[in-house]
Amino acid sequence: MLDELFPFKIAIDATAIAGTSLWSLALYLGFSPVSDWLMEQMSRWFNFAERALYTSSEEYERTRRGREAQNSFYASIFSIIPFLAVGAFCNYLVEIGLDRSWAISIGLLACVGGGVYELGRRDGQS
Repeated sequence: MLDELFPFKIAIDATAIAGTSLWSLALYLGFSPVSDWLMEQMSRWFNFAERALYTSSEEYERTRRGREAQNSFYASIFSIIPFLAVGAFCNYLVEIGLDRSWAISIGLLACVGGGVYELGRRDGQS
């Protein structure tokens, strides 16, 4: 399908996509306080930037709850991007260091480790 749209060949490496996704999930779970902080800051910034678009304070207050919920959703989606970038870098380092065949295996081990760490961290908080 992509070959019909573009006049050049686009090579999509499934191993790199899977490894990057696993590493980014592991980092997202392992650094969940950082991801929560990042979501909060992005949500604050989106709310601040959107406030500048309104000239009427009545209109702003009338639609405030819906816009804040929408901005929280966008912040949660966009907070994944830094973890994808760092996950791609970690996957690249594993591919260089060990081999392509180990990239997904180590990414899966990192995911399990990050999940166990997050469960232990939440259990320790309560």
